[in-house]
Amino acid sequence: MSISKELWGTTRDGARIYRYTLTNASGAKVSLSSVGAGITSIIVPDGEGKMEDVVIGYKDPMSYFGDGPCAGKCPGRFANRIARGRFELDGKVYDKLPINNGPNHLHGGGIVGFANKVWNSAKVGGGVEFTYVSEDGEAGYPGKLCVKARYTWNDDNELKLQFSAETDEPTVVNLTNHSYFNLNGEGSGTVKDQILCLNASKWLPTDENLIPTGELQDVHGTPMDFTQDKPIGRDMDMDFPALKYGKGYDNCFCIDNYTPGQIQFAARLYSPDTDRVLKVYTTQPGIQVYTGNWVTGCPEGKNGHIYHDYDAVALECQHFPDSPNEASFPSTVLRPGETFSETIIFAFSTR
Repeated sequence: MSISKELWGTTRDGARIYRYTLTNASGAKVSLSSVGAGITSIIVPDGEGKMEDVVIGYKDPMSYFGDGPCAGKCPGRFANRIARGRFELDGKVYDKLPINNGPNHLHGGGIVGFANKVWNSAKVGGGVEFTYVSEDGEAGYPGKLCVKARYTWNDDNELKLQFSAETDEPTVVNLTNHSYFNLNGEGSGTVKDQILCLNASKWLPTDENLIPTGELQDVHGTPMDFTQDKPIGRDMDMDFPALKYGKGYDNCFCIDNYTPGQIQFAARLYSPDTDRVLKVYTTQPGIQVYTGNWVTGCPEGKNGHIYHDYDAVALECQHFPDSPNEASFPSTVLRPGETFSETIIFAFSTR
């Protein structure tokens, strides 16, 4: 495994943006950026050995700041939505979280969240580790939070992302990676014909603002059923509230047999056109499937492509949205002396 490092750019306030490229024995490679501890490219072979980049991204590092899709980055302090930008913890109400998605707080507050920060970075143990310190009160959250995101890439074309975090006061944490995949190659058009399977027999119904109702509902007999291989777009135009709320899929699915700390199969994506396969594994209880419903208008792609809605799909392994306000959901509370620790694996292969 070779790891190269380059200075990719400098922000207006002088922060240096680094890009790392991890290349394995077969020449498959992953590029990572210190903007949001993000994935900027994943170049893997198709069934005939042709190498292509399978995640969307931008040529200019400055385009990653504040981009609507949050392409490839790690949002936080709380990924996904918190209703009305407020939650209660240990009897104290925190209600100053930025509102940036209708009436709700999304991905840590958008421009002020982790995805739009320049993280510190270093080559560590055969991979790359990004670190960020979120001070007490940042974006309205309590406690000083020290976060690490470590990536490793192996000769089996498996990209592992390990999150860890510690705090000096009780707080809430939810971390994920927000890469968008198109197994035909980024910029190649819609992913509606690509085949998705989820290890999830239940999903989280929401209100019209995509806040969970608190119920875990069976997927069977609904367009939310991906328990068997199904083209992503097959049921997308059905008259079903969740699909109308999000203009497509933007929903959290509950991973079957979730056990804290245990790696579970979460999802499989397959392209009949290229024979590429992506399998996703995680220790987290949920996976948000977002079919790029609002990608149109984002910055120009890294290879000159203009991205459109449904040109890629995000498979975001995470805790459930609005968990701080739903006592029945797996807890996202982190306390002093504890370590938040979660893993995501993106494993690429061919049929």
